[in-house]
Amino acid sequence: MDKQVVILGAGPAGLTATYELAKHGVTATVLEADNVVGGIARTEQYKGYHYDIGGHRFYTKMSEVNRIWHEVMGDDFIEVPRLSRILYYGRYFYYPLRPLNAFFGLGFKNSVWVTLSYLRARMFPALPEDSFENYVSNRFGRRLYFIFFKTYTEKVWGIPCSEIRAEWAAQRIRGLSFTSAVWSALFKSRQHNIKSLIEKFEYPRLGPGVMWNKFKALVEARGSRVLLNSPVARVNRDGACITSVTVRRRDGGEETFAGTHFISTLALRDLIQKLDPPAPDDVQHAANGLNYRDFLTVVVIIHRANLFPDNWIYVHTPHVYVGRIQNFKNWSQEMVPDPNTTSLGLEYFVSEGDELWSMADHELIDLARKELQFLKIAEPHEVMDGTVKRMRKAYPVYDSTYRENLAVVRGYLDAFENFQTVGRNGLHKYNNQDHSMMTALLAARNICGEHHDIWEVNTDMEYQEEMRANGNRETTVPVPMPGPD
Repeated sequence: MDKQVVILGAGPAGLTATYELAKHGVTATVLEADNVVGGIARTEQYKGYHYDIGGHRFYTKMSEVNRIWHEVMGDDFIEVPRLSRILYYGRYFYYPLRPLNAFFGLGFKNSVWVTLSYLRARMFPALPEDSFENYVSNRFGRRLYFIFFKTYTEKVWGIPCSEIRAEWAAQRIRGLSFTSAVWSALFKSRQHNIKSLIEKFEYPRLGPGVMWNKFKALVEARGSRVLLNSPVARVNRDGACITSVTVRRRDGGEETFAGTHFISTLALRDLIQKLDPPAPDDVQHAANGLNYRDFLTVVVIIHRANLFPDNWIYVHTPHVYVGRIQNFKNWSQEMVPDPNTTSLGLEYFVSEGDELWSMADHELIDLARKELQFLKIAEPHEVMDGTVKRMRKAYPVYDSTYRENLAVVRGYLDAFENFQTVGRNGLHKYNNQDHSMMTALLAARNICGEHHDIWEVNTDMEYQEEMRANGNRETTVPVPMPGPD
């Protein structure tokens, strides 16, 4: 009861830490810069239409996280059939790739070239295998890499695949190669330890934001405070001990919150910049070298009851800016108030200040109209209305220098005796909401006397797109690209 905990950020990690602390009789003060909780896992509304920022499935191998989800949500989950495909030059390919579907979609001639390209890669692999480009090319061949990997991946990250670290691909591909996939597809052997697609997942009826609002209500009922519109101005320290956090109030003033223990979900670059006194120069330099990819969603309401059956589509067609299209109605019918309409979220991977980020909302909606027409999904006159939502620092970037920079920052922060960082941006790891929640659970338990290394929470678990095949399904190949959490 003598612990005073201050938590920076009211996303999945921050609220989970608060929830776990409450179970141990410890209250916390949560400081959130935005006016809603949930971070990138929030659910927004526009004229009665609910929409996600990126889409968030609820499926996990972490039993503790699954228990908490159901503990908080009760019967407010629905089971959603899962379908997502790749759209490439007007053709749809299942994601993860199914070899036979890909063969017929690409055509005989192109498929032969894909096979020859793979054989060449096996005989003359690209070395060193330290980049995304070389890692994927060595396992699937250059031609398949260019068709299904390169365009989308560079849309997401905004840098060449040759500058993306190989661990990004390694995190998404588990023991699969071109030959193992084709062999299993042709012979459907039960002896191969191949993975296949998760076909269903759970989802809140009105989006994931419902869960985080419930979390907020529960922790506040148990004595914690969740303060919105409270952006962090300074993280005050005395040597290797954090003493307090100062936030900016809406009236322009400041307020300081002292504590004995602190948990941060802030992006590491921002966190280091806010330390007072400042961190050493080498740490600041390393933190400034950590990069992020921002994100914007253009939500359009279309006067048509049905457009396509997928929950979301990956757009690999190189002649459009859009990277992914969410069909919110296919996540939950209750997300769309008028059954004669459909709402789509066109997702653009951007960097703050670039051309797309800086476009006016009405220009982005016009761009969405044109791209939907080009992709033959909807005609411009069918788009009734729209809105835009921008999100900063949605994805930590695995560029060529991130590992070295992260090691410096982590080494510095590890010396703090009463301070922990958790979540996607707090660890600079592209993890999903269940991994973020698990890091937060362990951080809370550390405050209560346990000893866990948060950095070792396994982000490589093979659950996101996969489960063991039953021997009767066609084998799939999980292309390594960001998808809904």
